[in-house]
Amino acid sequence: MTDQINTLEELSAVAGVEAVAEDIIAREPVRDALGRAYATGKRKDAVARVWIKPGSGKVVVNGKEMKTYFARPVLQMILRQPFTVAGVEDQFDVYATVKGGGLSGQAGAVKHGVSKALQLYDPSLRGALKAAGFLTRDSRVVERKKFGRRKARRSFQFSKR
Repeated sequence: MTDQINTLEELSAVAGVEAVAEDIIAREPVRDALGRAYATGKRKDAVARVWIKPGSGKVVVNGKEMKTYFARPVLQMILRQPFTVAGVEDQFDVYATVKGGGLSGQAGAVKHGVSKALQLYDPSLRGALKAAGFLTRDSRVVERKKFGRRKARRSFQFSKR
């Protein structure tokens, strides 16, 4: 081919593809009747159900304020990360219910759920959240204990005599 392909139609005609533009899907916001976005976040054994809606930045986890449920400042910082990366601090109210795992896993699960809900509410935030790695589920979980072992990998203490 010596001549240049100038338009998308020419490209699709030459390549024999229906339309290349269909691959680039414009994402639509996903909201319920009350104007909320819902997502499920997971981390270790914790599962969080998260709803976000426009508001003043109030975060409620299992019926308690974030500062009382997650008392450690590190866990509170983990929950605020998706908002700072997306640049929407204090613009959304968060209501979350979390089950399973410990506090660290629960904080990670809420963070994952908030990130997914933010990109569903406003698809233009997806790029920043994905670049920060917040939309990927952290698949690391505790390894199971094997038989003939004291823990998952540790052997029983060896005694020669």
